[in-house]
Amino acid sequence: MKLPLFGVEHEIYERFDPDARIVLYPGDVESFVRALPDQSVNLIVTSPPYNLGKAYEVRVSIEAYLETQSAIIGELCRVLKEDGSLCWQVGNYVQDGEVFPLDMYYYPLFKQHGLFLRNRIIWHFGHGLHASKRFSGRYETLLWFTKSDQYTFNLDDVRVPSKYPGKRHYKGDKRGQLSGNPRGKNPSDIWEIVAQDWETCLWDIPNVKSNHPEKTDHPCQFPVELVERCVLALTNEDDLVFDPFAGVGSSLIGALMHDRRAMGCEREPEYVAVAKDRIASYYNGTLKTRPIDRPVHQPTGREKIAQIPLEWMKDEDS
Repeated sequence: MKLPLFGVEHEIYERFDPDARIVLYPGDVESFVRALPDQSVNLIVTSPPYNLGKAYEVRVSIEAYLETQSAIIGELCRVLKEDGSLCWQVGNYVQDGEVFPLDMYYYPLFKQHGLFLRNRIIWHFGHGLHASKRFSGRYETLLWFTKSDQYTFNLDDVRVPSKYPGKRHYKGDKRGQLSGNPRGKNPSDIWEIVAQDWETCLWDIPNVKSNHPEKTDHPCQFPVELVERCVLALTNEDDLVFDPFAGVGSSLIGALMHDRRAMGCEREPEYVAVAKDRIASYYNGTLKTRPIDRPVHQPTGREKIAQIPLEWMKDEDS
C-alpha cells in the first residue's frame, strides 16, 4: 500500500523511507500506520484524543472510544521494534461528574499485545481548569511500555542531582568512598522541575496554557520538554520517533532537537500547517520553546491582583 508522506519541505514520498529525517502525514492514523513496515520504529510517544468532545473529536461512549483505540494500538505494537518503547500520555475522561482514569482502561489493551509496563509516570502541573464538585485535577499519567526485556534506557542522560552529592560511607570496606553515583541519581516516576532541574525528582512541567511560549490554537497541546525526557532516555541518535497523533508537532520537535528522526501523523489540516511552521521555525532558530532546565515560576505572594481570566471560571466538569 502506497501513501503520500509529506515532509516539512513539502517533498512527497511514495513509500516508507527509513532514512527520512522528517515525515508528517496529513491524514488518519489508521491508514498511515498500516503502511509502515513491521518493527520500524524505536519510540512511539503520543497523547491520544481523550474523547472529551474537543473540536477535533466526536464524543462517543467510553466503550466505543476504547474499541477504536484498541485497533490502532495493535498496529502500533506491530511497527514497534523489539527493543523499542511506547509512551502513552493520558488524563481523565469525565462523564456526568464521574472520573474515568484513562490509563487504567488503556493498560489491558497494551497487555493484550504482550507489552511490559516499566513505569506509570505522574506528570504534575500547577495550573488548569477548576472543578466545583470535586478536587481540581493537576496531573496526568504517562505509561511507559517496552516490547521486550531488552530495551534502550539511557539513565545517565536523565539523572537528577543527588540530594547529598558529597556524602560518603562512614564505615566498612567502602569507608571514605562516595556513597552515591557521582553522575547523580535515578529520577523517580513522579516528574517535576522546580528551582533546579529535576532536583526533587518530581516532574512539574507546566502545561501549555495562554502564557506558555509554545502555545498554539491546539486546545490540548503538551509541552516539548515532556517529550524531550522520553527521547533522551529511551532512544539514541538517529533513532526513529513516531507520534501517531502529532497535533501541532511537539513530539517531532522534541525528537529533532536531539538528533533523532521524527515521524508523525495528523488528520486536522490546520494543525498540520502549524506543525510544519513550527518545525521550519526550529530550523531557522525562531521557534519559541520552554527550555528543559528552566525553573518553574514560584509566586512570591507579592504579585498584583489581576483580573481573573474568564477561562479560570469554567468548570472542567461542564
